[in-house]
Amino acid sequence: MQDEHCYAVIMAGGRGTRFWPRSRRRCAKQVLKVFGERSLIQQTLDRLRPLLPPERVWVITNRELRPEILRQLPEIPPRQIVAEPAQRNTAPCIGLAAHILFSLDREAVLGVFPADQLIAPAKSFLRLVRAAYRAADRRRLVVLGIRPRWPETGYGYIEFAPDLTPDGLRPTAVLRFREKPDLRTARRYLAAGRFYWNSGIFFWRADVFLEELRAHLGRTASLLAFLPGFADRRFAARLRESYPLCENISVDYGVLEKSRNVVGFPSERIQWSDVGSWNAVHELMPHDAEGNAVRGQALLLSSSGNYVDSESRLVALLGVRDLIVVDTPDALLVAHRGAAQRVGEIVKALEQQKRGDLL
Repeated sequence: MQDEHCYAVIMAGGRGTRFWPRSRRRCAKQVLKVFGERSLIQQTLDRLRPLLPPERVWVITNRELRPEILRQLPEIPPRQIVAEPAQRNTAPCIGLAAHILFSLDREAVLGVFPADQLIAPAKSFLRLVRAAYRAADRRRLVVLGIRPRWPETGYGYIEFAPDLTPDGLRPTAVLRFREKPDLRTARRYLAAGRFYWNSGIFFWRADVFLEELRAHLGRTASLLAFLPGFADRRFAARLRESYPLCENISVDYGVLEKSRNVVGFPSERIQWSDVGSWNAVHELMPHDAEGNAVRGQALLLSSSGNYVDSESRLVALLGVRDLIVVDTPDALLVAHRGAAQRVGEIVKALEQQKRGDLL
C-alpha cells in the first residue's frame, strides 16, 4: 500500500443534542472547546497530523456547521469540507465520502473518524491506525474495538474471535456486532474478555465499501452511483437532488452487521471516550475532594458530584449533589447527572415549540 492513497474522513454532521444548551446547530459539540484550548474536531485533526497531511483529510458535515469548521480548520482545502444536503446517518455519509474519493483516486483507502472523540495515547493509536490501513488495503472492512473498562449499556459491542491478540498488528476476525446491552448482559460481556466497545472508527477501500453498499443498501448505493464525479460541475446539484432520498441508517446496522468481510483490531492500551453526554464530561474532568467538576466560575458549598459549566457568571450551589448545570447567555440547563442521556429530549421539545432561536 502506498501512503498517497490513504485518506481520512472526519464525520462532523451531528448536532450534539445531548450537549444542549452549549451545542447548537451552528456551533455543535464537535466544534466546542470542551477540553482544553482546541475544539474536539481540531483535536481529531491534530491526532492525524503525524500520519496524513491536511490535503488528504476530508470532512463531511452539514450546511449550518460548515462555516465554523472552515474557520477552525483553515489548513484543510475548503472543497474538502463537504456539507450534506440532509442528515442521513453514517451509512450514506460514508458512502458519499467513498464515492467522492473513488472518483478522484481509484485506489483510495479511507479511515473514518468521528469528530467528537477523545483518544490517548497518540502513539498507540497511530500504531493501530497504520496497521488498520494496511488491512483495509487487502480488501477487508476493518473496525477498531476498545477494551471496556466498565459494563457500559450505552455502547454497541464487537465480539471478536477467542484467539484475539489485543493491540497486535494483525487483524482479528469479528464474529458479530452486539447492540447496546442491558446491565446484566454488559457485565457478562466484560467478564468474557472478547467483547469490545465499538469505537465507530473504520477503515476500508472506497471501492470495497461501495460494493458492500450495493449488496446491503441497494437504494442508497443506486442514489450515490447516480452522482457524477466530484470534479464534475454537476456534482453539487445532483447531490442536492439525490442525497435526501438515501436511507436514514447507520453503517453498523446497514452494512457491518450484514457483511462477512469484517475484521478488527482490539485495543487495551487506547483510552477512548465518545464524550456522549455532560455526565461523560464530568467523569473525564478533574474533580475536587467532593467529586465536583467545574468549567468556568462556581462556588460549591456542601455539594458533591456536580458538574458546572459557566463562562460568563458565577454559579453557586448549596447542599445539592449529582447535578449538571450549564449556563449560557440565553438558556440554563439544570439536570440530574443520571438524566444526562435525556438532554436531547429538551431539544425535541424546543423543536415542537418552534423555538429556533434556542436551537
